[in-house]
Amino acid sequence: MTARTPVIDAIPVSREQVSAFRLSRHHLIDQAPASGLVQVAGDMGGAQAQLLSAAQISLWARTRGLRVADVEEALWRDRTLVKSWCIRGTLHLIPSRDFAVFLRGSSRRDARWIAWMARAKIPTDAVDRLVGAMRKALDRPRTRPEIAERISASLGIKIVQKSGRGWGNPSTAAGFRIGRAVFSLDGVIFLACTRSQACFGPVRDGEATFVRPEKWLPDWDDLPPEKAELELLRRYLRAHGPATLQDFNIWIGLRAADARDVWTRLEPELAAVDVDGQTAWVLREDLPALTEAKLDVSVIRLLPSFDSFLLGQKDHRHLVERAHHARVYRPQGWLSPVVLVDGRVAAVWSYERTSRRLQVRVKPFGPLPAAVRTAVRDEAEDLRRFLDAPEMAIRFG
Repeated sequence: MTARTPVIDAIPVSREQVSAFRLSRHHLIDQAPASGLVQVAGDMGGAQAQLLSAAQISLWARTRGLRVADVEEALWRDRTLVKSWCIRGTLHLIPSRDFAVFLRGSSRRDARWIAWMARAKIPTDAVDRLVGAMRKALDRPRTRPEIAERISASLGIKIVQKSGRGWGNPSTAAGFRIGRAVFSLDGVIFLACTRSQACFGPVRDGEATFVRPEKWLPDWDDLPPEKAELELLRRYLRAHGPATLQDFNIWIGLRAADARDVWTRLEPELAAVDVDGQTAWVLREDLPALTEAKLDVSVIRLLPSFDSFLLGQKDHRHLVERAHHARVYRPQGWLSPVVLVDGRVAAVWSYERTSRRLQVRVKPFGPLPAAVRTAVRDEAEDLRRFLDAPEMAIRFG
């Protein structure tokens, strides 16, 4: 099933309907109340959180009256949100009640790490023992040094220092020798998280902690992978449909054959639509919402780096003109913060926070009408409130 596969009974829909449908499903037209924070995180398919501040702003863009403290409380006090690596092997904030959907639903990605270990000649059974020893230690939140010490004591192996590069800079990290190789502690933690055996706990003395999900999450409810995979695909299509198999595979980050298997099992629930001559699929139950979708008012939003709205499709021409693509989708997987105007990127932006002021800079791709500039200023002012900055200044240029 590709975008170019002809489907006789595909229902025609316009790009405007598709855009309005996706904007609505991401709560970017009618923002949810702050009390709906957890629902928003699930509806958008998780907030990507390599930068926690970006994830927080993603949630702010979709809610009314949200505070940074609300996100922190949901993560560390109420535990209704949880932070973990999941789809694409990237950090996300997801609803705690959906932990198994996102983690079990993308668990086939583990095959990529197993293949990498095979190429690096790292025995997978030895790595599995490291992950198992880590899991046993996580009866409560533990820091990286605490985890390393407990793995060392449990397996009777020494902690060694592994050299590497983090974010382009030389670094050293704790690890464990496996034959001639050294497998990093961070690698063990990453695998434990992607295998649903660990998640992030609260920061303690400036250090991240990790804990078993069933010990930490109040709504813990496991699922078998085959059920979680189908539900995760449904979540994807509700937020990013109409879409193709290739779109889904890029979004979730599985091997092509694994993504195809999940997609094929859900085919009875799918309906084909024709978007300007291209075939894509939505959940059959979402057809009425798609065919009736429209923008009654202009929608201007500030979206942060790595916002999930920008990550749903392989082709980005519906979002940004080719001439400006490289300003949004940058090298090494970086995505710029963008100004979204009626579902299309009209500018990139950045901000700096000092003790007194939030300084926002907007770089438009072309002339912005006065009404759009006013709406961007209003968004920036609410961002100032969200970040609890006393003052805000904005510059276009």
